[in-house]
Amino acid sequence: MDFTASQIASLLEGTIEGNENVSVNNLSKIEEGTANTLSFLSNMKYENHLYTTGASIVIVDKSFQPSKPIPSTCTLVKVESAQAAFAQLLSIYNEFKKKKPGIHPSSFIPDSVKIGKDVFIGANCSFGDNVTIGDNVHIYPNSYVGDNVMIGNNSVFFAGVRVYSDCIVGNSCTLHSGVILGGDGFGFVPNSEGNYAKVPQIGNAILEDFVEVGANTTIDRATLGSTVIRKGVKLDNLIQVAHNVEIGENTVIAAQTGIAGSTKIGKNCMIGGQVGIVGHITIADEVKIAAQSGVGHTISEKGLIVQGSPAFPIGEFKRSYIVYRGLPDLKRKVDKLEKELSNK
Repeated sequence: MDFTASQIASLLEGTIEGNENVSVNNLSKIEEGTANTLSFLSNMKYENHLYTTGASIVIVDKSFQPSKPIPSTCTLVKVESAQAAFAQLLSIYNEFKKKKPGIHPSSFIPDSVKIGKDVFIGANCSFGDNVTIGDNVHIYPNSYVGDNVMIGNNSVFFAGVRVYSDCIVGNSCTLHSGVILGGDGFGFVPNSEGNYAKVPQIGNAILEDFVEVGANTTIDRATLGSTVIRKGVKLDNLIQVAHNVEIGENTVIAAQTGIAGSTKIGKNCMIGGQVGIVGHITIADEVKIAAQSGVGHTISEKGLIVQGSPAFPIGEFKRSYIVYRGLPDLKRKVDKLEKELSNK
């Protein structure tokens, strides 16, 4: 679909410098721009590419003043924030790409399933009984949705998502390929025979609205009650969330992090990649945990930044690291002193 500079400026509440009737039908990086593509410039490290780009429309900040002539084939759309405006357009463009019609006849859908308006269901999907699917939901091929699952409006399941029975997915959630929501928590107890007996996991998992879950991330169901991912949480790929965990609103967690059972994480936290968090602890709001840290105790101070394994406040970590790096020199000095003393 083609969009003119005039339409884009209207959508973004921007102003035009150049040909308001020029049209675009694709997106490009500014250094790779070609005719009929739209690009943006927000990082001035890339400013020189503006003067050679082949892109037909470039979004720039309202305050931007070019230092060289711009190609006559390039129209500028000036907005408050080029980066934010381009992100908005990417979101719209992505919605156009994802939009698909209808329900594929190869999918298994019991009569008890309730389906909203404008739903897309791809090939070879399978649904349990009493599933509820909201409006404008997209479920891509080879996905499974178990009994009694509820899916809110505008949510997207990419290919190969698995949602176990009784789980709830809110509005405008995105589950990427390989996500497993509601698998059994890791619950076993030793018995008299020296084996491990399974503890039935009879709770569920709940995603509130605007949650995004990356590829191959697993969120276990609760033993009792619910594992809860609050509104606006963003989980990266390859994350393990154990049973009865709660993650607060707008917390973001990077790849390969593991969170053990019954831990409560506050809102607006930022957790780096490959972090390990033990079970049955609480992490306060706005805490930041550096990548590869190991958290083994409750963090009760709001906004604390921690690093290391075991993790402790980042200022102390940096001072300790300086000492740690100096250990080889210290050892050489000690060895030298011991040698001198032994020769006396």
